[in-house]
Amino acid sequence: MALYPLFAAGALLPLLTAYPIAAAQDGTAQAGSVDIVTITPDLQARMTVPVHIGVDNAQTGSKQSGPYRFMIDTGAERTILSRDLARQLGLASAGQALLVGVAGTQEVDLVEVEEINLGRRSFYGLTAPLLDGRWIGADGIIGLDSLQDQRVLLDFDKKVMAIGDARQLGGNSGFEITVQARRRSGQLIMTNAMVDGVRTDIIIDTGSDTSIGNPPLQKALARRHAQEQTSLISVTGQTIAADVGLARTLVLGGLTMSNTPLVFADAPPFKTLKLDKRPAMLLGMDQLRLFRRVAIDFSSRSILFDMPRGLPMQFGMN
Repeated sequence: MALYPLFAAGALLPLLTAYPIAAAQDGTAQAGSVDIVTITPDLQARMTVPVHIGVDNAQTGSKQSGPYRFMIDTGAERTILSRDLARQLGLASAGQALLVGVAGTQEVDLVEVEEINLGRRSFYGLTAPLLDGRWIGADGIIGLDSLQDQRVLLDFDKKVMAIGDARQLGGNSGFEITVQARRRSGQLIMTNAMVDGVRTDIIIDTGSDTSIGNPPLQKALARRHAQEQTSLISVTGQTIAADVGLARTLVLGGLTMSNTPLVFADAPPFKTLKLDKRPAMLLGMDQLRLFRRVAIDFSSRSILFDMPRGLPMQFGMN
């Protein structure tokens, strides 16, 4: 059977202490209102939103440029820009760093970003890595440095995304399942999930088209499933071999999902997040899109799921 490469994003690490990505990360946000932006579907069915970037323009006197198409990636630690966009805006260099993607590490250039505007919310003093736009599939990536202490609401029915605090976004009304998570390196990790009876740590990764399991999870399930092979393409353009699998049951809190497709790969982000010694997986957009809504609340460290109407065959509730 023909298998096509799958897309997955990754996390970021500093290259040297002389050029730490965490340095100069102000991340200050303004405006307390709810920011609602329309989701723009693209060729990979990735979720992109319009973003404006604050720059000094001596000719026009304007400090706003855009809008540009950015992908929302809850699996990426930092906001990323395409090289072409950084060149177009004339952004100043901020050194270099190592980017840890699903297929390996790569040295990348950094630039200083004075201001990023997402809806009516602004973030200042960011240091962003640069990647080739053809691998990103957008003008850039909005990462965790622009999402902390907020709720990100993905409404697949209305095809919109909203960012704000829980109260402004309607609280928990309408969400049947709430799963508590713990925070590590800015990520929210659900620690009590079960994949075919195997306790598994799970991260919601809106930047990945598919769900990815680590080698310990593959080993735990090896005797239960026959597997085929494919490859993953990272935002760096690198590829990594992966085995195709199927989880018959995935349990998150009181929710049970059946026949979840996933791939297994020894992806560096698992080691970066110290999830390489026990079963873990990145839950990608292929599964998130099965829900009506998903809310990722970084403030309360919880993930909320709004079940699809009629509870399709692949869903169940405990």
